[in-house]
Amino acid sequence: MSSAAQPASSEQAERVEAAEVLAAKLDRPMGLLGILFLFVFLGQLLVTEPGWSRILTIAGWGFWAVFVAEFLLRAYIAGFQATFWRRNWWQVIFLLVPFLRFVRALQAVRLLRVARVARVGGILSAGVRGSRSAGRLLSSRIGWLAAVTVVVILAASQLLYAFESHTSYGAALYESAMATVTGAGITTEDPFSKGVQLVLAVYSVGVFATLAGSLGAFYLRGDQPATPRGDER
Repeated sequence: MSSAAQPASSEQAERVEAAEVLAAKLDRPMGLLGILFLFVFLGQLLVTEPGWSRILTIAGWGFWAVFVAEFLLRAYIAGFQATFWRRNWWQVIFLLVPFLRFVRALQAVRLLRVARVARVGGILSAGVRGSRSAGRLLSSRIGWLAAVTVVVILAASQLLYAFESHTSYGAALYESAMATVTGAGITTEDPFSKGVQLVLAVYSVGVFATLAGSLGAFYLRGDQPATPRGDER
């Protein structure tokens, strides 16, 4: 490698690192927005009154504009380098999915069901961003796990409702919560519901394994004998 290439490579690495530093500084505010966005998306799914639907739609796109602006700012600081895109490719997918609803040509093809794909993609995007936001805002492992579990329940219930596995969101929310806690509880028999129940069952096993490990480590630390100071005979 030439001496001229080495400073250039070092400068590129510094720009990518600067983008990561900015992401760390914006963790808390963006995390809070991510959690609020999850509830805004839930409201969009449930409300039927045109005025509220319009307000929540505008709010949702406002949040999305902030997310896109934050991502593009980090990309600009990183110099739009390939390293940055390789690290953040999944964020690009989640930022682009909601725009599928505007592809009118594809909406004419019934088999593609673009509107449903866009809605499901939005739910998954909100869920992923909400779980990442919980990780940014909470330092306690148990607190983070509880927050992520709430996000998983909300996302699963929204998916069941969006796919019309349940016509009542209350029933979808209750059964998603039961499946997340017990690994069972979804009563509908369609393939999508069974797939959601399988995912939630696997998640519930992971949750209880993590809780058992955390509690075991806590009690083991508490039961360690104190270091003897000397013979007290």
